[in-house]
Amino acid sequence: MERRAFIKNTGLWGGTLALTGTAVLANSRSDTGHYYTPQGTLWLDGPMRWAQLAFVERDPGHYDPDFWLAYFKRIHADGALLSAGGVVAFYPTEIPLHHRSQYMGDADTLGYLVEGCKKLGMKIMLRTDPHATRQGTFDAHPDWIAVTADGHKRRHWANPDLWVTCALGPYNFEFMPQVNREIMQRFAPEGIFSNRWAGHGVCYCEHCQQNFKAFSGLALPQKEERLDPTYRRWTEWRTKRLRELWALWDAGIREVRPASRFIPNGFPDKVLTGKEADLFFADQQARSGLIPPWTNGKGAKELRATLGAKPLIGIFSVGLEEEFRWKDSVQSDAEIRIWVAEGTANGMRPCFVKFGADIYDKRWMDSVATLYEVYHKNEQYLRNTASLARVGVMYSEQTDRKYGGQPWQQRSGDHLDGMYHALVESRIPFDMVNDRLLGAADLERFKLLILPNIAALSDAQCQQIEAFVQRGGSVVATFETSLYDEEAQPRSDFGLARLFGVSFDQKVEGPMRNSYLHLRHQPQDVLHTQILAGLEGTPGS
Repeated sequence: MERRAFIKNTGLWGGTLALTGTAVLANSRSDTGHYYTPQGTLWLDGPMRWAQLAFVERDPGHYDPDFWLAYFKRIHADGALLSAGGVVAFYPTEIPLHHRSQYMGDADTLGYLVEGCKKLGMKIMLRTDPHATRQGTFDAHPDWIAVTADGHKRRHWANPDLWVTCALGPYNFEFMPQVNREIMQRFAPEGIFSNRWAGHGVCYCEHCQQNFKAFSGLALPQKEERLDPTYRRWTEWRTKRLRELWALWDAGIREVRPASRFIPNGFPDKVLTGKEADLFFADQQARSGLIPPWTNGKGAKELRATLGAKPLIGIFSVGLEEEFRWKDSVQSDAEIRIWVAEGTANGMRPCFVKFGADIYDKRWMDSVATLYEVYHKNEQYLRNTASLARVGVMYSEQTDRKYGGQPWQQRSGDHLDGMYHALVESRIPFDMVNDRLLGAADLERFKLLILPNIAALSDAQCQQIEAFVQRGGSVVATFETSLYDEEAQPRSDFGLARLFGVSFDQKVEGPMRNSYLHLRHQPQDVLHTQILAGLEGTPGS
């Protein structure tokens, strides 16, 4: 497991609170000695242990809500994320075309659970899912349905009875605000969290064609190719459109209850996420494939770089997150614990999610209870914290979006992952730095800035990095860092050539496979001896 340091023998993991991959967390106090909470955001900074029930349509009448309320009480959950509406309404909605669960009858499934959670003192976030709809909506508003590149209305990939909605058109901009208002007026939750709100690829409906044309003067891209100029323009337009949707939904929610918020499930720009969100739910549910356990901590660090000290909730799944998502299956105790510990140690507040409220396999429940009970006992060490890391590792969304195309530029994310893993193995405390937040105030606590192939940097960004060094900071950079501008157009030399003291020789060697090095051992040179320690028996001259 990735480590950083210890605060106290608290028993959060193996007898200690292992703070993974960043640094010791210090309790933040004001000059008066009191814990600091931003004025007007008391409920936002309140819940520390969240519980999510993601209902499926057949849950009403087939599950025991009192069982869940008892479990919430047992684990000291103080926040609840509950399914409300969208593709299925779990309360007696009065909005035409808002499909209510056919199993609900005259009951109010959501209302009973909300009332029970409030009696436990829990804060309530209600979940919507607007990504699909039924035949009645299709018949009444066919223009609300997503369209494929070949001009066909898009059927749902998992349920052929459903139609996929266009996320950037009237369904979300006209219909869902009605749903949000009804939910807010009926249940008065702390906010609404929307799952699958941002669409699934390029939509070719009439609204998307007209709106993108007005924005760019172009027709929609026919393929989703990251480096295609038209697709890049589409991603810019999509981000703009989603930001407008976020603002619309948030304003409507606050109109009913000013302290409430809209929280999107993901947003394509982390800097805007940090600016717009007063709290955020990160949907990094579990490991898949061969990704390392520290991936959850890495995601937390990246969001922390833009959110700052705002509450960050980490949704984790107790089921498998592989290609075939068997949501009633259960991960092992160790798998659940290490994933959650990685997120919590990096500033996330845990939120388990159970898909389907009728339980088939209860083995995960003791694992989550053990974690939550210990986190509850040691809450003072997980609240109002500030990192003591003095090493910053930069990540670049503009490099991720715009850099690539050459053989040596494939899998460019490996540069960051490799550096991340090396720091974890070396037990060096570090935080992440977003490449668009490089001002003096952003970097003032760092002594070292690491740039793992941050290839695309503007002249202004290069100047900010140079200014960091002039103020006494140090820089470590790898491979093609600063060899391209912010649009990933190649420079004749590194943008940071003066800082590096080296120039580009106009060629790149590689990718190289099965290549061996001959090391020049110079025993009389202390620096060489230190650098090559442990490699004395290798070939050399």
